[in-house]
Amino acid sequence: MVIVGTALPVLYSFRRCPYAMRARMALCYSGITVELREVVLRDRPAQLLACSPKGTVPVLVLPDGTVLEESMDIMRWALAQHDPERWYPAEAALQAAIEQLLEANDQVFKPDLDRYKYAVRFPAHPPQFYRAQGERFLADLERRLGQQDWLCSGNPGLADIALFPFVRQFAQVDPDWFVAAPYPRLQTWLESLTGSERFAVVMRKYLRWQPGAAVVRFP
Repeated sequence: MVIVGTALPVLYSFRRCPYAMRARMALCYSGITVELREVVLRDRPAQLLACSPKGTVPVLVLPDGTVLEESMDIMRWALAQHDPERWYPAEAALQAAIEQLLEANDQVFKPDLDRYKYAVRFPAHPPQFYRAQGERFLADLERRLGQQDWLCSGNPGLADIALFPFVRQFAQVDPDWFVAAPYPRLQTWLESLTGSERFAVVMRKYLRWQPGAAVVRFP
């Protein structure tokens, strides 16, 4: 366990949010205990908005008052405290590969995922059109996994943990399609991550946080 000061960092989270999942995965991996505040996004608490007016999750408030409002900032902060399996390698080439994948996921694949998942909001095309757009990213991941067991090396790393919640969400739109899709390596990769003990810990259900409630420690 990593001790950060005398007070616990406070993590505002929403269980099903893929951004919050990746942040919780990193905190769990790094052994950092936080005070978890599970929120309902349609009724955001004033305390969350006070420290992060944009109102999205995850948000990590450090004991010194520093606020980390982006999931990747939280992941990188956690790994800077403790990275026992070298999720973020020292080699510049591997770092560049990781950053390239993160940008492609967050800037290109995530919008495709949203249009596919919420196709009714984008009536210009049928869901299959948006799925095909997202498949370009899936095909690239499948190709990478044909070269090595994980996305950027022979071991799991930051890219794998940061991306899999979004691939999981894409797969869940139409599970039967995903099972039959021509991405066997990607399917195995996703199953290994979603079936892990760490993911089970990260996905435990918690009651909605209310001011004055007992502190919930995570993990």
